[in-house]
Amino acid sequence: QVQLVESGGGLVQAGGSLRLSCSASGRTFSSYDMGWFRQAPGKEREFVSAIRWNGGRTYYAYYADSVKGRFTISRDNAKNTVYLQMNSLKPEDTAVYYCAAGRAIVAVTTTAEYAYWGQGTQVTVSS
Repeated sequence: QVQLVESGGGLVQAGGSLRLSCSASGRTFSSYDMGWFRQAPGKEREFVSAIRWNGGRTYYAYYADSVKGRFTISRDNAKNTVYLQMNSLKPEDTAVYYCAAGRAIVAVTTTAEYAYWGQGTQVTVSS
């Protein structure tokens, strides 16, 4: 069982930055694939970014086209934490952001691949 707790959301002006954090319980965090998704009002939950374990100490990062070049995902296994650095924020980035975890994920953009989810953190970008 893995418990995920997100933090770092808030209200920011367009062009600003936020860093989301997701703290995970458990002793095998380093072998979990981690993802960030978001859901805006009236819309489906959508993929934002993921960092997938490739064995050993190798991880690969993935990004939705809409955030590529603006968002950066990273992880600190010693702290059982994954981060999402969000720069150049736009009003369309406004959503509840969710952290997710799973193992041996094939399709990182698919919500069903992730077994564990956090409660979400609100990000609001004003124009």
